Amino acid sequence: MSGPSALLWSLVLLPAATGGVLALSGGGRRTAGTYDRPGGTGRAAPAVAVAVAAVTLALAVAAALVRPTARAGFVAGGPLELAVDGLSAAVVVTVAAVGLLVLVFAAGGIRAERPRFFGLMLLFVAAVLVTATATTLTALLLAWEVMGATSYALIAFRWREDAPAAAGTTAFLTTRAGDLGLYLAAGAALAAPVGGTGAGDRLALDALAGLDGAWPHLAAAGVLLAAFGKAAQLPFSFWLSRAMLGPSPVSALLHSAAMVAMGGYLLLRLRPLLESAGWASGAAAWGGALTALALGAVALAQRDLKQLLAASTAAQLGFVVLAAGAGSIAGGTAHLVAHAAVKSLLFLAAGVWLATLGTEDLGALRGAARRDRATGLPFAVGALALAGVPPLSLWATKDEILAAVDSPALYGVVLAAAVLSALYAGKAIGLLLGPGPDPSATAGRKPGGGISGPLRTAPLTLLAAGAAVLGALALPPLAGELKRVVGAPGEPSAGAATMVATAVLALAATAFAAASAPRLPEPAWARAWLYLETAAHAVAVRPALAAARALARFDDSVLDRAATGTATAVRRLASWASAVDRSGVDRAVRGVACGARYLGELARRPQTGQLHQYYAQALVLLTAAAVLLLLLR
Repeated sequence: MSGPSALLWSLVLLPAATGGVLALSGGGRRTAGTYDRPGGTGRAAPAVAVAVAAVTLALAVAAALVRPTARAGFVAGGPLELAVDGLSAAVVVTVAAVGLLVLVFAAGGIRAERPRFFGLMLLFVAAVLVTATATTLTALLLAWEVMGATSYALIAFRWREDAPAAAGTTAFLTTRAGDLGLYLAAGAALAAPVGGTGAGDRLALDALAGLDGAWPHLAAAGVLLAAFGKAAQLPFSFWLSRAMLGPSPVSALLHSAAMVAMGGYLLLRLRPLLESAGWASGAAAWGGALTALALGAVALAQRDLKQLLAASTAAQLGFVVLAAGAGSIAGGTAHLVAHAAVKSLLFLAAGVWLATLGTEDLGALRGAARRDRATGLPFAVGALALAGVPPLSLWATKDEILAAVDSPALYGVVLAAAVLSALYAGKAIGLLLGPGPDPSATAGRKPGGGISGPLRTAPLTLLAAGAAVLGALALPPLAGELKRVVGAPGEPSAGAATMVATAVLALAATAFAAASAPRLPEPAWARAWLYLETAAHAVAVRPALAAARALARFDDSVLDRAATGTATAVRRLASWASAVDRSGVDRAVRGVACGARYLGELARRPQTGQLHQYYAQALVLLTAAAVLLLLLR
């Protein structure tokens, strides 16, 4: 194994192996939800996980500089191939950095079942790293499946409670429906004419755009389905709402640089396939833009902080999906990286207030950021960045994506979605930083549940710094360098007039929303996430359950009855056959045996051993033979 290859394998296997050991290790005697054995795995798990995450970040930075590749056999014709190029380099460093900061934060906030939690988080990070570096469908599918399974386990981490378990199931089944698209793409790659390439080459992600005939269209449809499911784009967005029942560090990682982001990343990676299919580019662009618009309205109507942030995640990933469809790979990458810092920061801040004040309700949290400056100031930076206020990060990255949009109708939708971003972020700013009653008087404080000290302030401060400066990736001179690194040097950039106009819009919309936050409209259809889950139940869940009940009734009334009747008939046939055997076959066998025995006795009678009797018998036989010959002549 070469040095660069070993580096890449270490990057993905270190968190995977450590996470697996932690998740299976237990943690000592459990008392009141904590692991209290001195020196036990439960107490050591946070330190081990943070140390591994720190080493993983160092390996990610090294891999981004070295650009290693790795290959291993997996299945016939389908090797595991990983590689770090310009696009994946930015993503793996982002995933590792956000993962480290979230784990540091979780070390001070997670008290119950620590080994399982930190083990699952490391496994989750490892699966995301493999997803980001996969260059073949086999590697991508493996990581995609592990990522989905660990996300289910993390959302349903409090599995003894019904609501988190149901939320994990909803998230898993919804994304699982989209995941089938990757198998459709793999089937298209295998079914397409071989040409001059082998099976292993056909399963390479770069080879999908070169498929002949209708196969690239089928592959593109499958990739869009899988990406829209993971990125919570319409119509799959509702699973993010239910995922809020997971611990806040899970939300911070899952909604920022991990699973949801991987849906947008997959489309950025497979932009050549979207172009090859033709229609797929437009579908991605319009799908992302409409999601950004619709889920922006959903976010604006929310009364719960984490629900607002969840809806904004789907909306912001809509910009990344739009970038993949419009051909702004560098802009989409910059937005994905900057959004990871912004959204992990906001979710961790929400986690602090949930732990200390016991509520996520925006009304009950009024003024919370003013009273808790250590959390409130980083939250303000993240919220202003989310609004697109200059010079913070998401202002420039949105404009970089907007520059690639050449359809006036699509441009208008994207601009409206950007204004909605400022409105829902301004609503959060107005409520949490505005005047209000002491939240501790109106919220249910959880004694001992707070997160304090450097385990809280360090991650929030570093993420706030990232939220403030990562927009430089979309500004000269870093924008040109990023385009060169991701292999898109000719992509357009936003002009000064566009950037000034969007800045004015963002400032005006944010100020308006902050000033009128308690009076902003909250229509029921938006608060209910467009009734997407209701529609999913009507279209898929209830018909599936009805079909299951019908099949169960068919099984009970037809198949079970037929099986029971067949068994009864077979038993009766066996009884009849037994009777026939006893009265017929057995009697015939005994008769044959008796006849044979009688004939044997007759045959033994002439055998006396006296010679004159044998002569007499021979004479009789010869006489009979002579008579027979005379009669037959």
